[in-house]
Amino acid sequence: QVRLVESGGGLVQAGGSLRLSCAASGGTFSTYVMGWFRQAPGKQRELVADFTSGGSTYYADSVKGRFTISRDNAKNTVYLQMNSLKPEDTAVYYCASRGRVQIQFTYWGQGTQVTVSS
Repeated sequence: QVRLVESGGGLVQAGGSLRLSCAASGGTFSTYVMGWFRQAPGKQRELVADFTSGGSTYYADSVKGRFTISRDNAKNTVYLQMNSLKPEDTAVYYCASRGRVQIQFTYWGQGTQVTVSS
């Protein structure tokens, strides 16, 4: 069983920055694909970025060039650095993990609210 705990959300003005953290416990963190999702009110949850155990990263088009995902396997933590934030980035952000051969993300954090004011 993997437990994921997010932190770092909050209220920020447009153009500002936030860094989200997700601390994992249980399982073998270094082997997992770690992802950040978000869900805005009335919208479907979307994958924002993920980071494979092999070092590959994916970013949604809407965040490319502004967000950076990173991981520290020694600390069992994945980060999402968010720069140049826009009001449309407002959402609950979730950390998730899956095994390398799994398609669906299996474990989820409780979410952290990010609100960007205009």
